[in-house]
Amino acid sequence: MPIIVRNLRLNLDAPEERLLALAAKRLKVPNESITSIKPVRRSLDARKHDDIHFVYHAEVNLDGGPRAEEKQVKKLHSPHVALAHLKGYDDPTSGIESLPHPPLIVGFGPAGMFAALRLVQFGFAPIVVERGADVRRRHKDIMHTFYREHVFNPESNLLYGEGGAGTYSDGKLYTRVNDALVPTVLQWLTDFGADPDILTDARPHIGSDRLPTICRRIRLHLESAGGQVLFDHQLKDLTISDGHVTHVDLGGHSTPTGPVILAIGHSARDTMRMLRDNGIPMEARPFQIGVRIEHPQSLVDTWQYGPCAGHPKLPPAEYHVVAKNVTESHRDCYSFCMCPGGVILPTNESPGLIATNGASKSRRNQPFANSGLVVTHPAASGSDPLGGIDVQRRWEQKAYEATGGTYRVPAQRAADFAAGRMSDGELTTSYPLGGAWTDNRQLLPPDVTAAIGKAITILDHRMPGFGGMDALVTAPETRASSPVRVLRDPQHRASPAIDNLYPTGEGAGYAGGIVSAAIDGIKTADAIIRRYAANR
Repeated sequence: MPIIVRNLRLNLDAPEERLLALAAKRLKVPNESITSIKPVRRSLDARKHDDIHFVYHAEVNLDGGPRAEEKQVKKLHSPHVALAHLKGYDDPTSGIESLPHPPLIVGFGPAGMFAALRLVQFGFAPIVVERGADVRRRHKDIMHTFYREHVFNPESNLLYGEGGAGTYSDGKLYTRVNDALVPTVLQWLTDFGADPDILTDARPHIGSDRLPTICRRIRLHLESAGGQVLFDHQLKDLTISDGHVTHVDLGGHSTPTGPVILAIGHSARDTMRMLRDNGIPMEARPFQIGVRIEHPQSLVDTWQYGPCAGHPKLPPAEYHVVAKNVTESHRDCYSFCMCPGGVILPTNESPGLIATNGASKSRRNQPFANSGLVVTHPAASGSDPLGGIDVQRRWEQKAYEATGGTYRVPAQRAADFAAGRMSDGELTTSYPLGGAWTDNRQLLPPDVTAAIGKAITILDHRMPGFGGMDALVTAPETRASSPVRVLRDPQHRASPAIDNLYPTGEGAGYAGGIVSAAIDGIKTADAIIRRYAANR
């Protein structure tokens, strides 16, 4: 069994080949006793500007095999040396319930995509329906029709289409979810074209320039394995009988169906209304609302790296910040989805709205960095579980109106936002549709405005320039999380009211990002595999 050697320090200018000697020294064995070494985790320690270095965990095999490795670990009795014990995940055992119709997956974002991958792996032939277009048509609709002609397509945009909202995101793969399926998700992404570095980087990402190709390869694999992916197919309605979904309306005709995985994403608001109207149990949940703040990447590099900024081995710097107790109810304001060397993007699903998000390409080499700066909004009160959606939409519509009914992003210098005054002069932003000077304090709930203004002032003291005249605040940031949870049984993962309807992923309120959504999709697929006999 290999040995895991942790916390091997490598200076910026040292080659990775130096790891073997460092591991041998830690293990107190000659270099030649190591028969193989493989980095399994790499992180950057930039806490001290005069001592920036990489930290590796490495998997090591010794001459003499498992017995020699076990003996050496016991001899050293070190917290930095241990035998490699892989966290296991039990594959499902196929069920016996008959499946007269294939499983139906609604949505081809990360949750739906990985649910489909799992199902075909176990002999099922799922049908995936996606209301948007394939990546090639989607790319044209976004880059040409929307960005250049300012004509928005409500069914083919940055949220709807092949790969879901994740396709044009940064492709962040960092997750706080401690799950044995994380390596499975990363390995699958690598198999379909992601850089193998994602298997070792502590904060891995793919990049919006590579994700479309990866999504297309996954789709082609699913089709070659017996699955189907149908674009331009929206779930319009459900026919429910005796606690089962029996038919689905995919746009004008009723189709019999097998089990239904709802992986609709966090912005399919019309679908959420349809589910509510059909009596599907759901509840309001807290969600994030705020702004997206943009800085020159060079400034962020200086904050994080000090005099080492610009070193060729250092990646574009990122930050993760919290300003504590900035609201009257003692809530925090914190950064979210920080995109070094990236751009701010529009994330509306309907015309007449503005919402923001961030993305980066694989090299993260654009001149600006951006991040959400958000406050957690309490769950909407009242009898309607979709009340949070109404809150989001109200501010998104107000943002659209504030720029004169255009899709330019409302913008304000951070210093002006904190001081409560309008900005003027030249406006430079990475937002592809341009920006317009507005009073962004009027485009958020008053308590959120006050909290973010206070947070900007606090963070500017820690990171000079964070709230300066070179920092740009755009608004609103409303799609950081779903304001709704579609309830499900925690063991069987089906709706408590409809036993073959499986709410899944970020839109259903069970994930927050690519990896956690993919894991949720796999686990939902496993629940179906355990219940039914394969249909292929």
